[in-house]
Amino acid sequence: MSITKERKEALIKEHALFEGDTGSPEVQVAILTARILTLTEHFKAHKKDNHSRRGLLAMVALRRRLLDYVKSRNVARYQAMLEKHGLRR
Repeated sequence: MSITKERKEALIKEHALFEGDTGSPEVQVAILTARILTLTEHFKAHKKDNHSRRGLLAMVALRRRLLDYVKSRNVARYQAMLEKHGLRR
């Protein structure tokens, strides 16, 4: 249900704004999106896993708050993030 260490490092390298960047909203949203997608696949096989579903909802809410933060600071970055991750708003 989690992403692998290699996948997480690849996401950080791809979305980092500078070397060693792990905390920018772009990186956090990328990691959360990957985790949300893996959990979504998990729920196709395990429909009654409500404990993990609660965690999924928390991740979706956190991603939404991060996106709202970026939108309040820089709309162009926000639009780029939506397009890059295939999110709709």
